[in-house]
Amino acid sequence: MADIFQNQLIDILPKLRVQALALTRNRTRAEDLVQDAVCNALKARDSFIPGTNFAAWMHRILRNRFISDLRRHRATTDIDTLPGDLLATKPDHEDRLAIKDLAHGLAQLPSDQREALVLVVLQGMSYQELAEVSGCAVGTAKSRVFRARRQLQAWMMGELPEDDRLREEAAALRRRLERTGARKSEGVGKGV
Repeated sequence: MADIFQNQLIDILPKLRVQALALTRNRTRAEDLVQDAVCNALKARDSFIPGTNFAAWMHRILRNRFISDLRRHRATTDIDTLPGDLLATKPDHEDRLAIKDLAHGLAQLPSDQREALVLVVLQGMSYQELAEVSGCAVGTAKSRVFRARRQLQAWMMGELPEDDRLREEAAALRRRLERTGARKSEGVGKGV
């Protein structure tokens, strides 16, 4: 059994790295997260039931470790305090711009949607496996992926987020009502 367990662990490493990178958005922290998850899995090797979904078990360990680390290290860096040069890059061509826009869009997604999208689209995980890893219903897993895809598509096409679009429509309606109200008051004052 030890050989099967180790082989499965080695086979899942690339997928764990992708998931960790999606969660942390930092290559070094992602590698540390994968290493910690593997250590946890090795410690809990006896609790794994052969014949069950090893990938889901490992993804769940990685996700739980990430959440534990977040709770432990609550320290954050304010992006406004970073020097502008650190974040500014000049893309050489349109592909880099598109990738940058996509990365920005992914970063803006809620973490549950981002994780679901990465696991299903990039890693080919089924909705059932995603539901097991995330601890939610299959319908919820499908909904997260759908909403993430729809939101990314809207951002990539240059559409405003829903609340911004509604604000603009409300402001335009207010302006029309003000103009209409001003015309009526002008007409009343002239005795028309």
